[in-house]
Amino acid sequence: MMPRTDWLGRTARICAAVCIATCGATGAAFAGGQSTAGATPAPDMSRIVSIGGDVTEIIYLLGNGDRIIAVDTTSQFPPEALKDKKSVGYLRALSSEGVLALNPTAIIASAAAGPPEVVKALKSSSVSYVEIGNDTSPEGVVDKISAVAKVLGAEAAGETIINRTRESFASLAELRKKIDKPKRVLFVLTAQNGRAIVGGKGTSADAILRLAGAENAAASVNGFKPLVDEAIIELAPDFILLMRRGDGNDGHKDILALKGISSTPAGRENRIITMDGPYLLEFGPRSPAAARELLASLYPNVSTTTGNPEPQAK
Repeated sequence: MMPRTDWLGRTARICAAVCIATCGATGAAFAGGQSTAGATPAPDMSRIVSIGGDVTEIIYLLGNGDRIIAVDTTSQFPPEALKDKKSVGYLRALSSEGVLALNPTAIIASAAAGPPEVVKALKSSSVSYVEIGNDTSPEGVVDKISAVAKVLGAEAAGETIINRTRESFASLAELRKKIDKPKRVLFVLTAQNGRAIVGGKGTSADAILRLAGAENAAASVNGFKPLVDEAIIELAPDFILLMRRGDGNDGHKDILALKGISSTPAGRENRIITMDGPYLLEFGPRSPAAARELLASLYPNVSTTTGNPEPQAK
């Protein structure tokens, strides 16, 4: 089985809208879950391969988890998704043969899926391929829910979830207004060859930090990049944010062993925050809750007791 983690890579706005394409026998094209040709039937969603943790979470939340026959290894919520369904491997390292061998009637996939040649082959097959945008904004999350709900014919349930998600993002925005001085936070993906790989501008890490009312200490960096000690020291973060790995090891000791990290205000005061990676960076319906949790860790004097509970997957 391939690695379960998928928190490296760009999460800039790849596709805010949904592009649904069914090729092969019919050659029909769909947009927003509806056929552009009146005589063309809607895609058969009885046997779905779900690719992308955010996509899988939404399908379950809509009460359609029983339609899923297989998932990728980033689909870790709800836990039964990865436990009970067959695996097609890592989100960005798919095999067209491996996916199609499962005889799906539809593939619902994040725009982050890859490699490109495999995605092209899947889109060219006779199986309906639904591509869901990878936007990390609050409206981007709403668009994901709307798109998946539409293609599953679950618009009513989707509207309920959308309303609650919008309310949660609005409540989060009110909390950010209570912050007097934003904390400088450095997201560290991992340590590699003695360097910390940090999340800069245009990453999912940058997006979640902004949602939580924090200043990204690495905002001058584009994407995920390794930095030398001197550069880390210059960033002077107040906090370090790490991902909790599947094996329970968050790399805390390894990160603090780097001279650049240990010499920052965050390193000297051991101000390290660890959170579950998919929860933090996948930007699905739980994103407002993840940002709220991070905000509470950064600003313990800001009350986070108001607002709406997040919807739970069925």
